[in-house]
Amino acid sequence: MPLPNNITSTNGTSTPRPKVLIPEKVSPDGLALLQSSFDVDEKRGLGPEDLQEIIAEYDGLIIRSETKVTAPLLGAAKKLKVVARAGVGIDNVDVEAATRNGVVVVNSPVGNINAAAEHTIALMMTVARNIGDACASLKAGKWERSRLTGIEVKGKTLAIIGVGKVGLTVARAAKGLGMNCIAFDPYANQKLAAAASVKLFPNLASILTEADFLTIHTPLIASTKGMISASELATMKKTARILNVARGGMIDETALLEALEQGTIAGAGIDVFTSEPPAPDSSAARLIAHPKVVATPHLGASTVEAQENVSIDVCEQVLAILTGQLPRSAVNAPIILPEEYRTLKPFVELVERMGALYMQHFARSSASATTGTATTFSTAFELQYEGALAALNTTRPLFAALVKGLLTPITASEGLNVNIVNAELVAKDRGIVVNEQRRRGGDDATEGYSSSVILRARTASNAGSTGLATTGQSEEEPVIAGFVSNNTPYISKLGRFSTSFVPEGALLICRNFDSPGKIGIVGQRLGKAGVNISSMTVAPVDKEISQDGAKGGKNEALMILGIDRVVEGEVIGNLMGEEGVLEASVVVL
Repeated sequence: MPLPNNITSTNGTSTPRPKVLIPEKVSPDGLALLQSSFDVDEKRGLGPEDLQEIIAEYDGLIIRSETKVTAPLLGAAKKLKVVARAGVGIDNVDVEAATRNGVVVVNSPVGNINAAAEHTIALMMTVARNIGDACASLKAGKWERSRLTGIEVKGKTLAIIGVGKVGLTVARAAKGLGMNCIAFDPYANQKLAAAASVKLFPNLASILTEADFLTIHTPLIASTKGMISASELATMKKTARILNVARGGMIDETALLEALEQGTIAGAGIDVFTSEPPAPDSSAARLIAHPKVVATPHLGASTVEAQENVSIDVCEQVLAILTGQLPRSAVNAPIILPEEYRTLKPFVELVERMGALYMQHFARSSASATTGTATTFSTAFELQYEGALAALNTTRPLFAALVKGLLTPITASEGLNVNIVNAELVAKDRGIVVNEQRRRGGDDATEGYSSSVILRARTASNAGSTGLATTGQSEEEPVIAGFVSNNTPYISKLGRFSTSFVPEGALLICRNFDSPGKIGIVGQRLGKAGVNISSMTVAPVDKEISQDGAKGGKNEALMILGIDRVVEGEVIGNLMGEEGVLEASVVVL
């Protein structure tokens, strides 16, 4: 059932549905997945300026190969959370800029594997049997059987650069045609290569001299750009033929054109070019026109099945990201197993709120008008995972959640988007250091729960003030502990005090002497101010501290009150005094 245009949140406010922009073709089935949950705009033919002018409205962007996602575009995309490339290559996306801006980049590395492999084989057979030339000759009214004699591929050597999913699929098909397959790939899975009967060679030069056909299946990166130049072509057999269905720019088009004209390379099947479409009279355009070249306009993934597969794949990933789930193929975020994510998800919410609680309770920036007292502020933290949580392979989402929680209260006006993609960069820029520790053994913090998290701030004196309205200084360790029960986060320790409350909404936290009548006084004064109390938790001093006579404040307690609105300084000031509380702060979580 489609969602309404505006979504009503739990606090009663109306939130517009996320918006997704699609400037290139996406299959109807993929669109249907998105339209049930988001506002989807299909806008074809947008120029770079047009796209940059409207991108600020959108939460998601789905592209193919034509749209360029540049740093300026990403800088203008203040709401953007995900760029989805319907296909494998991401060289038209500035991934580094996306990462800085906290935008997840996803692609579809498996949807067009078979299509790309089949197109490679098709080009190979077309070049081997002169099919392109023969078709043109016959249509011109000629009958040139002897001139168009080709070669068989059986028994020939296919040299493959890059034996990932596409390269291995090509190899299996070639083996079915009776070819010998060799390859160079420094990152190859040797077991998979052996299972496909592919012999791995130690370097590129060693396969070039052996190749009857050479095919490339690697991404376009700094180390692969121009990897087949005049010097590499000069080492190959004069009867060799070259195929490229991967990315333009990996073959020096000028050098290949010269080799074909000089007869040092027998032919080529090319689907991709350095610039697409090629400019008139460019090397690529002259290459396309050469009689020994079979050229196609980037059709490697252009099958009905592949277009449908990649469209559905990226649309599913956009749907996942914009609803708080994990993508399958994030380019600039860690891979997290689904079962681990299910364990992590409620703790992500907990740790983010712990960070926000620290900033608002321990390290606020407005001091008491009456005392001007200051506490300590920290940019160095220890995040300790206890129990089963410590056994997970990755805790990066928890690190990101802490950085987001710490910064959101002080950067809300900046529109800073902190998430798993850019948390490390943001932390570095802000001088935040987080030391993550794991303890599988239980202690007081994990008693009664399978997992818990402890946040400690490594304090240093800060010239600024803290924002805690106070009538007395307390030596309180900035520590917060929490756990999750039934997917609900709870705070179990706040400074010196043991507690159990859900960190949500507006909370008034009061420190007072643990003596009769304090709750009544606070309730009465808040009632006079028209403030409604929706919940209350009383937190005594932690048992270990109360049993240590050397530590002060053992007769104190905290009141954590859920209130219906944020209260101002005058209300807090009225709570304090000889009969009231020692210290009070308001936090919004």
